[in-house]
Amino acid sequence: MDSLPFMSPKGFIPASSAVPGITVFAPAPKREKLDEVVRFSCPQCGGETAYSVEDGGLTCAYCGYHEAPQKEVVGRRAESFEFTVDTVERAVNGWGEARKELQCDACGAQISLPEGALAASCPFCASNNVIHHRAAQDVLRPRFLIPFQIEERRCRQIVQAWLGNTWLVPKDLRRMAVVSEFTSMYLPYWTFEATADASWRAQVGRTETYRSAGKTKRRTVWRWENGQVGQDFSDLLVRGTNHVSLHLLAQVGDFDLDGLVPYEAKFLAGMQAQAYEVGMEAAWKVARQDMREETKKKCRAQASTNKIRNFSMHLDFKDESWRYILLPVYINTYRFENKPYQLLINGQTGELAGQRPADWRKIGFVAAGLTLPGILLFLFLLLFLPDIFGSGGGFWSFVIFLGGMLAAIAIALQAQKLDRV
Repeated sequence: MDSLPFMSPKGFIPASSAVPGITVFAPAPKREKLDEVVRFSCPQCGGETAYSVEDGGLTCAYCGYHEAPQKEVVGRRAESFEFTVDTVERAVNGWGEARKELQCDACGAQISLPEGALAASCPFCASNNVIHHRAAQDVLRPRFLIPFQIEERRCRQIVQAWLGNTWLVPKDLRRMAVVSEFTSMYLPYWTFEATADASWRAQVGRTETYRSAGKTKRRTVWRWENGQVGQDFSDLLVRGTNHVSLHLLAQVGDFDLDGLVPYEAKFLAGMQAQAYEVGMEAAWKVARQDMREETKKKCRAQASTNKIRNFSMHLDFKDESWRYILLPVYINTYRFENKPYQLLINGQTGELAGQRPADWRKIGFVAAGLTLPGILLFLFLLLFLPDIFGSGGGFWSFVIFLGGMLAAIAIALQAQKLDRV
C-alpha cells in the first residue's frame, strides 16, 4: 500500500533530509510584500503625471500640478544580496505601476512604456513594425536606480556642440543634421561584489651573464616562484541589455553609483525602461571572468620578473553579492543625407557617444597634401641634382614622404571610428 504524501504545515516548505524515509520541513522564506500596481494621475485634472528631471518630482503637463520630490540617496551603501535561492524567491516582481510593453518584430527588443504612451517605433532600430501589449508583472523588480539628472533641452545643446567639434565631418553636418526627439530610457544593469582569493605558481626567468671562451654571454635561468593574492571587487557593472551597442555603452558608461536611490515606480512615470535580457547567472559569469582576469594580472605582477612561463592559478570566490539596478540613458537617431546615425547620452553626467559621418573627400585632399611634398621634393632633386642619392636628398625626400603617409593613415583610421557602432 502506497503511503500518502505529507502535507506541508502552514508556513513551512519541504526541505532535504539526510535520513531516507524521513520528511523534513523548514520555515518558508518570507516574501516581500508586492506593492499594489499604481497609476500616476493628476489629483487636480486626472491627466497623467510624469517624472520631472529638473527637480525629481512629478509634474502634470496639462494643468501644471507639481508634486515635490521625496527620495533618499543611498549611493554605494545600497543593499546587495547573496546568491541564494531564498534571496531570489523573496525578491519583489513587477514594475510597481501599470505599464504596457512595446515589442519590436525587427530587432526583438522589448521596452516597458508608460500606460498612456503612443510610441510607434522602436528606439533601438527605428522600425515601425512594433506590437503593444500589457507589461507583465512577473519580472524581477529593480532594487535601485539613478534618476535622470540631464534634461532633454540640455541634450540638444550637447549634440549640436558635438556634431561640429571635429574637422573630419562634413562642414554642414551641424546645420543639416535632423535630430529627432530624445528617448529617455532606463537600461538594466547588474552590479556584483566579491572577494577573490588566489594562489599561483609559475617559472620565473632571470637573465644572467657568464664568461665562455673569453666572451660575455647571456642566458635565462628559470626558477619556480609562488604567491597568494586577495582582491576585493565592488560595484562591478555588467549590462543587462543586448540591444544597445557595446561600443557606445562603454563610452557613456561612467555612472556615479553614489547617486543610487531605492527604486520607486514614480521614477518611471512618463519614462521608458527595459527589463533585463541578460539574466543574473549569465551576468555573473561575465563578472566572474572579469574578476579572474584582474586577479591574474595581480598574481603575475607579484613575480620577481616579467619573464613567466608555466603559470597556473587556483582561484576561489567568497562573499558574492548582487544588485539589479536601472541606469538613465537618452537614445536618439538623427539623420544626415537620408542615413541614420545613433546617439547615446548618459542621463546622469551628459557624456555623449555616437556615430558621425566622415567627409572622405576632405580627408582625401588632406592626405594628398601631406604626402605630396615628399614626392615633389624627390622629383625636384631628381631633375636638378644629378647625384641625388649620394647627396642625401633622396633620403630626406623619402623621410618627408613617409611622415606624410603615416599622418594620412592615422587620420583615415580616426575617421573610420566616427561611425563605428
